[in-house]
Amino acid sequence: MLKYAIIFAIVSLIAAALGFGGIAAGAAGIAKLLFGLFLVLAVVFVVLAIMGVGAAKNALK
Repeated sequence: MLKYAIIFAIVSLIAAALGFGGIAAGAAGIAKLLFGLFLVLAVVFVVLAIMGVGAAKNALK
């Protein structure tokens, strides 16, 4: 997902450099959305991993 966010950011920069404002704004919006979704999912997985480590320690006791 982060890969696609970077791709859309690069497309946005290239489109803006060539003067395609509408396409650049759309690609930038998609890049922001994908990056935000990536951050949310990364935090969720980190929290789940921390909780999983605690559950494994309790199960071994």
